Amino acid sequence: MKKLLALAALALAAPLTAATQKPWTATAALAPSGSFVIGNPKAKVKLIEYVSYTCPHCAHFSRDSAPVLKGKMIASGSTSLEVRSSIHDRYDLVAATLARCAGPGLFPKIHDLLFTRQEEWLKQAAAFDQASGQANAGKSQPQIMRALADGARLTGIAKAAGMTDSAIAACFANEANVAKTLQVAQAMQGKITGTPTFELNGKLIQNTDWAGLEPVLRAAGAK
Repeated sequence: MKKLLALAALALAAPLTAATQKPWTATAALAPSGSFVIGNPKAKVKLIEYVSYTCPHCAHFSRDSAPVLKGKMIASGSTSLEVRSSIHDRYDLVAATLARCAGPGLFPKIHDLLFTRQEEWLKQAAAFDQASGQANAGKSQPQIMRALADGARLTGIAKAAGMTDSAIAACFANEANVAKTLQVAQAMQGKITGTPTFELNGKLIQNTDWAGLEPVLRAAGAK
């Protein structure tokens, strides 16, 4: 008993160590823009990605960049990634709103899942549109958004990221969530011409892929 009490005392007295802290790749915080920043908020290299969840090029960038951008640069604490969602269509709005409602704790995971499973849920969305026709006529905005999320199986992705069904329902029931998603997107109008577009330490970088962006990041100090 004395030994157990001594071990308990040591555990309670021990400071939080790096080993018990969340990795930077799973750490997110709300930015002044209203979007989420993944990684070390004090990172020297600050990358902003203007992204659309229904954009295939964005999914390709996410896939191609992941081993280095996420696995090394963000993981090392040298680089942070702010994700600003551009809205191209109604499924984009649903996906971006779900990602927002996931909150800082789940945002990195749902953001990754929306791209790794993009082809799958876009096919489901197309099939749902073809089958449902005008089924959403007369429904409220929250009802329509939930129907679209269910039809494209976006709710399944949100649940895989850790969201509960009640959290998903509350997300769409609060119109302020949708309004904020649209507000972030509207702030990009006139600034970008397509997605993905990047901003590195305040400098806009358009029409590039991971092969073109990686050396620019390294020159800025990403490692």
